Amino acid sequence: MRLEKCWFCSSPIYPGHGIQFVRNDATIFRFCRSKCHKNFKMKRNPRKVKWTKAYRRLHGKDMTKDSTFEFERWRHRPHKYDRNVTEDTLKAIKKIDKIRMDRESRHIARRHQGKKAKEFREAKKELDQSISLVKAPSVLKEDPSLTLPKLKVKVVPSQSEQDRMEE
Repeated sequence: MRLEKCWFCSSPIYPGHGIQFVRNDATIFRFCRSKCHKNFKMKRNPRKVKWTKAYRRLHGKDMTKDSTFEFERWRHRPHKYDRNVTEDTLKAIKKIDKIRMDRESRHIARRHQGKKAKEFREAKKELDQSISLVKAPSVLKEDPSLTLPKLKVKVVPSQSEQDRMEE
């Protein structure tokens, strides 16, 4: 069973699924669903569309450089199969999958660390700017410099209102 990759979003395409588009120069483009095909026809760049793997890799959301990706590469050579080698390969695939999952979880944890630090800095900055909203009312009564000065405005009735009052 041959699994192809979608040209636009890089997701796997299973046999009997998806759309193939062949350009005049005999270049084959495979798409997993009509969403990818329509975006391709609209000449959208996959690196600028947020839900594609190309965007996620370019912006550091997914792992890009890892030795485990080497095993996923397509090879165009026929192989002679040996039962022992096949068994060892299947065992190695399980180990490689576990290693990949561990590395991916570490990558995600590192991304979240940076986000927490950034949120902390932003919260601290906002707190410094509007500390008067956080201070207790008793502290504000003791130290009037923390509050805005209260202005007294004298309201003078207009001429038309005075005429009405006289009548």
